[in-house]
Amino acid sequence: MIQVNPPRNRWLVVLGSMLIQLSLGAIYAWSVFTPALKAAGWNKVETQIVFAVGLITFALVMVFAGRGMAKFGPRKLAAAGGVTLGAGYIFSGIFGGTEFWAVCLGIGLIGGAGIGLGYMVPIAVGMRWFPDKKGLITGLAVAGFGFGAMGWIKMAGAWGNLIELYGLSTTFLIYGFAFAALILLGSVWMVMPPKGWKPEGFVDTAPAAAKGRQNYTVREMLRTPQFYLVFLTLTVSAGAGLMSIGLMKLYPMEALQAAGYGAIEASAIAGTAMAVFFSLSNGVGRIVWGTLSDRIGRRRSIAIMTTTQAFILFAFTSMAGNEYLLYFGAMLIGFNFGGNFALFPTLTADVFGNDRIGQNYPLIFLSYGVGGVVGPVFGGILGDMGNFPLAFSILGFACLAGSVCIMLVKKPDHDEALRPSSYHGFMHQMHFDHLENIIDYAMHPVHFKRVPEDRKGEALDAVLSAKMEIDKVTAPR
Repeated sequence: MIQVNPPRNRWLVVLGSMLIQLSLGAIYAWSVFTPALKAAGWNKVETQIVFAVGLITFALVMVFAGRGMAKFGPRKLAAAGGVTLGAGYIFSGIFGGTEFWAVCLGIGLIGGAGIGLGYMVPIAVGMRWFPDKKGLITGLAVAGFGFGAMGWIKMAGAWGNLIELYGLSTTFLIYGFAFAALILLGSVWMVMPPKGWKPEGFVDTAPAAAKGRQNYTVREMLRTPQFYLVFLTLTVSAGAGLMSIGLMKLYPMEALQAAGYGAIEASAIAGTAMAVFFSLSNGVGRIVWGTLSDRIGRRRSIAIMTTTQAFILFAFTSMAGNEYLLYFGAMLIGFNFGGNFALFPTLTADVFGNDRIGQNYPLIFLSYGVGGVVGPVFGGILGDMGNFPLAFSILGFACLAGSVCIMLVKKPDHDEALRPSSYHGFMHQMHFDHLENIIDYAMHPVHFKRVPEDRKGEALDAVLSAKMEIDKVTAPR
């Protein structure tokens, strides 16, 4: 790779980010290949195994890639991701495009690893170049991931007819070379700004500058309750969206046919709801929620997003049987689902440090994998029982719980994160110090009795001695 200086215009970083994410969004274009694979003899389980392998590999490799960014640099990491992703598709194409083991290994395992290597690079680099617009830049970067899926689907299907004209093998080869080329081009601008660099007009004392200054290591982050609250919120929010994706065609088809639509018409309407309204609003939502969070804050944005998502899920069962209400509901669910990808990376940077986003966010993002398993499986189980509405309602209540969790996230105490976990540390990190005193008084009222004047000196010595012993035990080693 040719070495170049950091770009003079920081918006070139945005261009590079979008080129990379447009290609990495290939994982969500998988559905366009499944009809041809089933025609070649695959069953539904085999098509989903490849997709699941890709998602799991993506999430796991991302954890290790985040740690490697500081060592190898963002440009090399992005380039490695592009080459790996491209090689996976080329490998599958060389072996005919329909051999299960070749496609699972090439697109699922190798391709998923490539996506995991490159995903965090545009987000981490973009935040460093845009400390004044972290939400906007993250939204723009990950919007490419969402829009890219729709583009690759259309190129293989309705627009380019690649599968019909050339077959799966050649389509995989074309996509492999295209992914590698686009990501290698985008990686040229994946360079951190020079030390001490600031955008023109940016003031260090501004609220945007104050957030994310304190950097937490992974171990320190895992010692804070804030990490688990954020993890849980993304789990339910992503799980609700992923369940909706899985059921967006199946459930509305049933509801539309029950309302009197024919099977073919119902299939076309449900397909439009997913491929057009959900997909487009998914990309737009990433930009809008990211921009909004720069104005009203991350926690408030996530709380609003999860709360509105909950009420949409409650109402969706009465919307699915009407064509235009279905389009509206799919658009709203997609809009909020897309917001997850812009809001949670920036919240992670604000709470656990801008400089450690590449190492810390992959741990948060594992919750997306948890939600991706629990949500769709849960929806499928209740669907087999004939109770799709219950699935949407339960996930709606889960989103409400997530909004409560995110509002409990306050700025953690870094000094407390250096100590081993404890009950006192938990209460302090949650800003529940007054509640801890109340509980302590209720359980040990004798500790709060007034000390006689002639024994105050003795009591003070005992308290100081006890405090010294506690400090010895809890001091970082």
